[in-house]
Amino acid sequence: MNMRSVVLATALLANLATAALAQNSGDTIAAPVLRANVTVSSDLVRIGDVIDNAGTAAQIAIYRAPDLGTTGSLPTEQVLSALRAHQVIGVDVRDLREISITRLARTLDAKNIEMQLAHALEHRGGLGDAANLSLTFDRELQDVRLEASNTGAMEPISVRYDPRQGRFDVTFEIANERVGAPMRLRFTGTAIETVEAAVLARNIERNELIKSSDVVVERRPKTELGGDAARRDRVVGMQARRQLRAGQPLKVADLVKPDLVQRDQTVTLIYEATGLYLTVRGKALDGGTEGDVVSVLNLQSKRTVTGTVIGRGQVAISVATPRPAAMADAASLPEPEQAAAPVALAATSNSTSALKTE
Repeated sequence: MNMRSVVLATALLANLATAALAQNSGDTIAAPVLRANVTVSSDLVRIGDVIDNAGTAAQIAIYRAPDLGTTGSLPTEQVLSALRAHQVIGVDVRDLREISITRLARTLDAKNIEMQLAHALEHRGGLGDAANLSLTFDRELQDVRLEASNTGAMEPISVRYDPRQGRFDVTFEIANERVGAPMRLRFTGTAIETVEAAVLARNIERNELIKSSDVVVERRPKTELGGDAARRDRVVGMQARRQLRAGQPLKVADLVKPDLVQRDQTVTLIYEATGLYLTVRGKALDGGTEGDVVSVLNLQSKRTVTGTVIGRGQVAISVATPRPAAMADAASLPEPEQAAAPVALAATSNSTSALKTE
């Protein structure tokens, strides 16, 4: 074969090859393309995670994934080097200098974990409702990150509580949708029941009235107060039985109704009988609240009488049998005052007797 024949044959073969390639262009495998952002749900990063069109190499692991719920980055050159080691070449990097890899996770926040623990412990060993439990952990409680496949609810599988020491030991199980073995979480610490208590914001002296600004509401251990805790709405306006200090939770036994009559206070003595109503000024020898029996000095007769506190600065004089006509002879009754003392006197139409001041 001469040189001219060789050239013609070569040209023909080239033309046939070009035609064959053009005919089969629809069957050409797409080139692998590098991804800028990658998310994985396991602890390994595979070739199919970092590039599109990975083909049969997709399941080959090339890196360890970042920590649960975190994101890391890799230089493009480092990724290409790892791919070439597995005969993956011709990757379109799209001018990327680095890629980011995020590992998916399920996060259990600390507040939700504490709530689940309280529900697991409520009504055990004498404890009350979950909302009233205060938990202290042996190790600081923090958010917990799990594999994204741990989609199950927190199910308590072991709950122990020692009421003498207040200790708890609780284990939860969380199902995994991809594997048979569930995740287990264990928590230990102490649990106490608390109640809302009215706590003093300042020192209070004996017999001092408690104002709204003197009281704040705090949760305190139930054992500290027992069943005698005073509620805020029952505290304001009451009177302290004894000296109380700031920060002290108030008990019902610490409080009394406020004195409507103070010792040495000028009060109004009231005598009321059938057909007659008489008031006289007196000086209280005792202090007392509504319903208390106190001694009062009649400022006109200088005699001491006893009566019942019925209002602020008011004491009612009681007698066994009202005898309006014989009031002047009753030693226990107050006498009408001189003109200088105010007297309120009213008689009904059927009264045949009258009193006058001299």
